[in-house]
Amino acid sequence: MLTSLWSDFLTNLQDKNQKNPILHSLLKQVRLKELTEKKILIVCENIGSRLYLERRKGVVEELIGAHFKKGLGVEFVLEEKKIKKETPLFQFQPSTEDGFTRAGLNIKYKFDNFAVSTSNQVAFAASKAVASSPGKSYNPLFFHGGVGVGKTHLAQAIARQILDNNHKAKILFCPSDQFTNELIEAIQEKGTAKFRRKFRPLNLLVLDDVQFIGGKQTVQEEFFHTFNTIVSAGGQIILTSDRPLSHIKGLEDRLRSRFSGGLIVDIQAPDFELRTAILLIKAREKGVMIDMEAAKIISESVSDTRALEGALLSLCARVVGKSEKIDLEAVEDFFAERRKQPSQKKISPNDVIKTTCSYYNIRQSHIKSASRSSAIALTRQIIMFLLRTELQLKLEEIAYILKRKDHTTVMHGADKIKRLIMKDASFREGVDTIVRTLRSST
Repeated sequence: MLTSLWSDFLTNLQDKNQKNPILHSLLKQVRLKELTEKKILIVCENIGSRLYLERRKGVVEELIGAHFKKGLGVEFVLEEKKIKKETPLFQFQPSTEDGFTRAGLNIKYKFDNFAVSTSNQVAFAASKAVASSPGKSYNPLFFHGGVGVGKTHLAQAIARQILDNNHKAKILFCPSDQFTNELIEAIQEKGTAKFRRKFRPLNLLVLDDVQFIGGKQTVQEEFFHTFNTIVSAGGQIILTSDRPLSHIKGLEDRLRSRFSGGLIVDIQAPDFELRTAILLIKAREKGVMIDMEAAKIISESVSDTRALEGALLSLCARVVGKSEKIDLEAVEDFFAERRKQPSQKKISPNDVIKTTCSYYNIRQSHIKSASRSSAIALTRQIIMFLLRTELQLKLEEIAYILKRKDHTTVMHGADKIKRLIMKDASFREGVDTIVRTLRSST
């Protein structure tokens, strides 16, 4: 009877998603010995557990009072046969979810809910291979592509499977800005040794948005040695980027060489069929039924994956409590209402300048300067081209914005980019990436 009561209490505690996993784990190890009108007696396995719980007696009494009866006094005692036995303070296994959190992973990203089509089947197959044999093939694995094509999903799905196969694996998903910030902090506090102890022993390191380490000499130096240490020890490196490796400006040759030594996969934007499949998967995860024809209409109207999920969330909010599924009528009403609403924020000239400069790692102040260096001049001409094609600005307006002498400079610059796009597929991909980024931000 007491065992059943305590089991119900633990289940209720788990449902409330307690934020203290240590306390929760220790409460799972103790035993309910006595329950009266005024007191509850709890038996602890060792002195360490008892001391820990005694220090948090108020919290435990509050939790117990909420489940059993308010005002109950809690008393912790030791299991008699184990009083003299020395045991570790904590004897519990962290939950799988705790492991994901420590590794920087999102539990929703897994292979089972990744939709596969011609645009990403190579990336998916490579991911499965790496997850099965990390460090043995495709090392590093480098994904590049626009926003919402599944780079992060696949990278985290690999990490999840490796962690599922080996709970002791040292895994970390780390955005490049986090790597940079932690290194800067370590240098400031003279703690680089601690920084290295965190990153270099890893069995798997996923560096997300690796393009942002371009031009950062100290960061690249540290990552170069981190990369070599992990790979030499048989570990796996996964990199993601919003642009091809050849378009990462300011990347040292030795890192470029290391990155090229594995498998580089270009993940294309999802086609209509894949967008529909993604929508159906997302709807199933949310427990919402959706008509196939309704899903097709949404996929035809929304091309970006993240916008697709946003549309689904809006539709779910509309039908909840009114209907059991998203049907054609709900979709038609949704898009009719969207057409009546004010248009989304338009792309501004400053957005074009900021996004293009970020992509090519050029300071924005240089764009309006008199500098004629090849890198700055080319970036400036791409901005001219985009201001012309995406914003339909007049040549004179562009010349004024970029502080050029006259409109002929803009005309020649935009024409040059148009020719380069037609001749150079790699260059065209870079410009397309900038355009996708601009459109997805509105």
